[in-house]
Amino acid sequence: MTERPVAENAQLALLLEVSGTPKPGNVDREREYDDLRFEHFMAGAVGARSGLDRAAEGDPIGPAFETAIEGMAGQSGGNTQFGALLVLTPLVATAADGRLSPSGADAVVRETTVEDAAAFYRAFEHVDVAVDDPPDGLEPLDVRRGSGAIPELREREMTLFDVMESSADVDGVAAEWVSGFERVFEASERLLDGSGPVADRASDVFLELLAAEPDTFVVTRQDRETAEEVQERAQAVLDGDEDATNLAEEFVRRDINPGTTADIVAGALFVALERGLDV
Repeated sequence: MTERPVAENAQLALLLEVSGTPKPGNVDREREYDDLRFEHFMAGAVGARSGLDRAAEGDPIGPAFETAIEGMAGQSGGNTQFGALLVLTPLVATAADGRLSPSGADAVVRETTVEDAAAFYRAFEHVDVAVDDPPDGLEPLDVRRGSGAIPELREREMTLFDVMESSADVDGVAAEWVSGFERVFEASERLLDGSGPVADRASDVFLELLAAEPDTFVVTRQDRETAEEVQERAQAVLDGDEDATNLAEEFVRRDINPGTTADIVAGALFVALERGLDV
């Protein structure tokens, strides 16, 4: 088997993630929303490649991420993989540097700079992203301000790691940044230990992650009560008390989209591919 380039594995991870089914509430190869379809995610994965290549080539994480988001946004569905790319970009840089491990990833994100943070903020100008209001005292750093917040970033000398740390208690992707991508690496082990088609393994891991803790994207778009219901219903599927396909249909009807969990699965797929997952 020919070894794939690091950025190619990251792109493949995005494609495998959206192909897994059922993933209750998320777009997959059998379910989609009227305005957000399977094809949009496929196109987003293709468009993101140039940014992933930059990360693999050793470019700074912030500009590489912004490039990936600009490319991802070049389809008509809007935001498809913003969070997944925020997980993948530092992991690609870590893998390309030969230190793909929780400690290696932690070192890479702690090396980010204020200019990386500035590029992260500019990325919000390429696509609409659902985000909560900032915590008290951080209103000048609201990511929805885009470039308008960059002078404040520089004034406070906040690196991209600092930005992630400031929202880690309310955002699951930011929490991965400050924990050495703990859930990503743990999920990658379950993918490697599994059997059968990789997309099916990804669906199984998605449900396990969803049952483990509330999805922060659901908290943002709906509320914590709904996120806790989603968590409980995912556990019911694992316990054999609910049907995963029926739950997926219900969540799509209710517009409940556990996107943060999907982002973590994309990262886990990448790590597993880098560690020998056969496709």
